[in-house]
Amino acid sequence: MTTKNNNNKLKAIILAAGVGSRIRPLTDNCPKSLLKIGEYTILEMMVSNIVKCGINEIVFILGYLENDIKDFMNKKFPELNVHFVTNKFYAETNTGYSLMLAEELVKDASFIKFDADVVFDVEILKNLIASEHDTCLCVDKNINLDAEEIKIIVNAQNHVIKASKDVNPEDAIGESIGIEKISSATAKLLFSELNVMMKDKKNHQEYYEAGYERLIDKNVIFNTLDITGLKWIEIDTLDDFAAAENIFKQSANNTTA
Repeated sequence: MTTKNNNNKLKAIILAAGVGSRIRPLTDNCPKSLLKIGEYTILEMMVSNIVKCGINEIVFILGYLENDIKDFMNKKFPELNVHFVTNKFYAETNTGYSLMLAEELVKDASFIKFDADVVFDVEILKNLIASEHDTCLCVDKNINLDAEEIKIIVNAQNHVIKASKDVNPEDAIGESIGIEKISSATAKLLFSELNVMMKDKKNHQEYYEAGYERLIDKNVIFNTLDITGLKWIEIDTLDDFAAAENIFKQSANNTTA
């Protein structure tokens, strides 16, 4: 892990601190990101896609069974420039708190943020990197929306105005899949906002999208990238895991580290 830091280069942040309680017993002794879809772990498929797209610096936010993830990355991807940050309060906090902890390692770089439980087609990441928008959320418009999804409302300019589980599905254009590109300018504002938020313990259970929404309220622009038709799934439940195996098992056989 000797690649030199370059703050002008796109980095990756993977949020992998959570317990994955809704998919127990599979996660009783294994981080969710190290569950296997076919022959490959969720994390291996994610990191392989990141590498294929030319990103070689990754910041992990860890918590639950963190050493398992560290050992896996050190053995499987020794050539990458990988940083590990521990969210010591992972059991009492949420993704907003975890993302805040990446600030020191990301600094003034642009980054792509991944939820560690998303399995996705590499074309999604390629399209996101190639997007003309410096800051945008990947959105699937062809999906049934319910209470658990992060639902997106946009204005006439296709700028995000709401990104929340609380959004009325009838008002939403689709679901944010948990992969976003954040520009260096927006990153500075976002980390500042998250730091302010997390000074108040009542915000420790907020998702990072709450930080996005606070910036949107201050006229920071978040765009969307339509990834409808490309394969992806967020694995929260045992049903999701079974669906992921059906969707990705065949394609996973073509994935190499």
